[in-house]
Amino acid sequence: MKRRAMQRTLLVAALAATAPAGVSAQQQHLEILGAKLQQELDAIADATPGVFGVQVIDLTSGQRFGVNTGLVFPQGSAIKVAILVELFRQADRGELRLSEPVVIRGEDAVGGSGYLRHFLDGASSLSLHDLAVMMITISDNMATNLLIERVGMQNVNRTMAELGVPQTKLQRRMIRPEESRRGNENLSTPAEAAELMARIYRCELPMSPTLCRELRDILEIPHAGPIADALPGNITVGQKTGTITGVAVNWGYIDLPDRPYVIAAMGNYGDSARIQESIRDVTAAVHAYFRRLQHATMHGTRVPQ
Repeated sequence: MKRRAMQRTLLVAALAATAPAGVSAQQQHLEILGAKLQQELDAIADATPGVFGVQVIDLTSGQRFGVNTGLVFPQGSAIKVAILVELFRQADRGELRLSEPVVIRGEDAVGGSGYLRHFLDGASSLSLHDLAVMMITISDNMATNLLIERVGMQNVNRTMAELGVPQTKLQRRMIRPEESRRGNENLSTPAEAAELMARIYRCELPMSPTLCRELRDILEIPHAGPIADALPGNITVGQKTGTITGVAVNWGYIDLPDRPYVIAAMGNYGDSARIQESIRDVTAAVHAYFRRLQHATMHGTRVPQ
């Protein structure tokens, strides 16, 4: 710890000493704060058994912080965000209706978290919209597979590529252990997951603002996850988690008033619970950073709201 503190002190001093003549004093302050956050992220990643990656985006300035941001990780249920985007894209184009009913059949049942597998075979139906709610909030795998069947795996991946996140890939349905054993996983990187969440927050998606708002409403339904769990309960969070044995993932945008931001954190080759702990640690460090910037004047004073 002493060595890390010394390294941080030297880095901060170097930033202040080498700042270009045209850089304002305020910019030097922001660089010092940013350097401290980056060191905290580095320390958390180093202390996490296995491999850990994180991307943070300041949605006000566009500044990014991260560790191992370009590494490809298995995503588990976090890939369901990509399915949600494709569902609403197709609704915008009139290729489907969100109110369209889907019959719940026993033959579609799979394991994992969820309720649909307990419904009576063929006795009820849910709309595509309601399946999406279940996919995101309780991570219902049967609902997810029904949506994949409706929107098409190739369409999801085509849309991700068009959005500039080509390594974010839906490659199999949920709960396919034989495919997992072959190494066929749903994938993304911290950088791409964060970029997709930033696009969702800004409604920079191939759909109307109204449909984008509906999509965001689903992501913002309160549900557990290491990002949401580490934040005050009065802050709006749009998020999705994912876990597989040895893997944990959380994508989220945090609508902090005056200073919104994105976190995409993920780890593998470890223990899922321990990786989730690291995601909570990252969230706490990142939130403390943005709270310092929230409602701050050009000289770093905090203005009461």
